Amino acid sequence: MLRPSKKLLFAIEGVLDIAYHAGGEPVQSREITRRQGIPRRYLEQTLQQLVRSGLLVGVRGPRGGYRLARERRRISVGEIVRVVRAIETAEDPFSEVPASELGKNVIRPMWAELSEEIMTRLDAITVDEMCMRAYKTGIASEANAKLDFTI
Repeated sequence: MLRPSKKLLFAIEGVLDIAYHAGGEPVQSREITRRQGIPRRYLEQTLQQLVRSGLLVGVRGPRGGYRLARERRRISVGEIVRVVRAIETAEDPFSEVPASELGKNVIRPMWAELSEEIMTRLDAITVDEMCMRAYKTGIASEANAKLDFTI
């Protein structure tokens, strides 16, 4: 069974949390950890990598935090996965593992094809779609409390 790492799940949850709860203001990591139960120090490392990759923007200052670098409909789950996978494995995990002829010529190519199919599916899912799923399930967004219509 293909299983995502904790870091990968935390990254997707973090980006989705920022998109869903931002309301025009940067989202602070402590807000994300409060809502998601993700250890802050662990989350910060992942969010910083997402900033370096151009998916998020870090905003400094007392009211700072993180915001999406692009519209949420223009960020795919596949992009987030690629950033985290680059952190987790700098090399091909199969390059050092010995394998039989069946492993090299049948199983590994099959696994590579499945991985490519999964990435294609993840590339088709946008953060906006994930936000709509959250809305449809009835998850309350804190974005409404942050909106200010005063002139």
